Amino acid sequence: MNTKMKKILCVFVLIAGFASAAKADLAGRINAVIGQPHQKSVQFSIHIIKADSAKSVYSNNAKMALIPASNIKIITTAAALKYLGPNYKYKTRIGIQEGSLVVIGSGDPLFGDKTTDEKYGRSEGWLFKDIVEKLREKNITAVQDIIVDSSVFDDQRVHPNWPTDQLNQWYACEVCGLNFNNNCIEMTAKNSGNKTTVHIEPKTNFIKIINKVIPVNTGNSTIGAYRNQEPNKIIVKGKCNKQAGPFDVAIERPAAFFGFMLYENLIASGINAKGKLLEKEIQNHDGFLLLAEYVTPISDCLKRCNKNSLGLAAESLLKTIDARHQGGKYGSWQGGQELITNYLLGLDISTDQFNIDDGSGLSRENKLSANALTKVLLSVYKSNNWILYKDSLAAGGIDGTINKFFKEQKYKGKILGKTGFINGVKSFSGICTTKKGDYIFSIIANTANALTRPAINDITKAIIDEADM
Repeated sequence: MNTKMKKILCVFVLIAGFASAAKADLAGRINAVIGQPHQKSVQFSIHIIKADSAKSVYSNNAKMALIPASNIKIITTAAALKYLGPNYKYKTRIGIQEGSLVVIGSGDPLFGDKTTDEKYGRSEGWLFKDIVEKLREKNITAVQDIIVDSSVFDDQRVHPNWPTDQLNQWYACEVCGLNFNNNCIEMTAKNSGNKTTVHIEPKTNFIKIINKVIPVNTGNSTIGAYRNQEPNKIIVKGKCNKQAGPFDVAIERPAAFFGFMLYENLIASGINAKGKLLEKEIQNHDGFLLLAEYVTPISDCLKRCNKNSLGLAAESLLKTIDARHQGGKYGSWQGGQELITNYLLGLDISTDQFNIDDGSGLSRENKLSANALTKVLLSVYKSNNWILYKDSLAAGGIDGTINKFFKEQKYKGKILGKTGFINGVKSFSGICTTKKGDYIFSIIANTANALTRPAINDITKAIIDEADM
């Protein structure tokens, strides 16, 4: 062998040696983290791959299916992009038909969403003001019935596997073909000395409040809102020192909620609404006079879903892909589950690595492996939708659910991902940008404890630390 060939061979040996050492160092660091005494009882499924080559650089029970919590939103949003496309728009239509004011829902999860309204500079109550203005432009001073059509989704608004004691929480709100204000009210209790008052926003008589809050002069405020057998009759209990809240409380019958508030705003604006509030499907659109169409692009839904972990966005996307598959009606959890299952099978992910039960991760019947998550992320990474999807992920030290983590300069903005948390479950999946390229990662932990989240963050940091050495 001549001298030149020996030198080339030595270079290859060195490169291979450095690569092996880097891989070993990363594995050593991760194994040290998950091997800590307080993590010994935690079940981990971890997978890290190099994005450009799809080569695995670390694997620990990567194909073991665990409860993923909100990391299933990665699957839901990726499947939504696959089935709906990057240009999909929700369109909520409002018009007049036979003298009645008709609202046709599209399943838009961000209809009346405060965060989205703030993003576009919309003032509080803008939606109702706009509808009133559209009626006045047509010289309409009275309407018959107010009809709300939510038939784009089926009428199963609560998932059967959601914890029943959490159904009044914002993250477990009902899912409807006509959503409004995240299907929640904002509640605040105030102590005025000898009594407490409970305020809700938006203000509406659709909700009945039974105030059982006790005023106190010492200690912390602790109050809760409780449902009973009468829909939207909420009992508020606890004690209040100065102020408690604001906090969000999920309401029941979202379509009627919007319809009732529309009625209240029409009356307040001098437009006579003299008929009934009806929830029904409009089967014949003949004679429908369109007054307004409110549009939400899928990109906004992806961001609220992945950056902010808005469960309503995830569940609406899941039902939407089924509604579209069926021609625009009756989107269901079962139909969405089947379509997402087919999507995963199309990526050669075996059925023992996943079970799709809902779109948000609140159900404990969901199962995912870290390998399944990295395969999905890799598929989107290689697609024309990656820039759009990447922008929907939370950015470490900057925004979303990881804005308080990864604030150090070497990590800030270089770790993008989706967190997950329910009782005993913590997860984190996404992408790290390093000097050696992008790395896709997924970390799922079951039987997790209070120290598991810092451990997951340390694993993620190790990817950048080892790649940037």
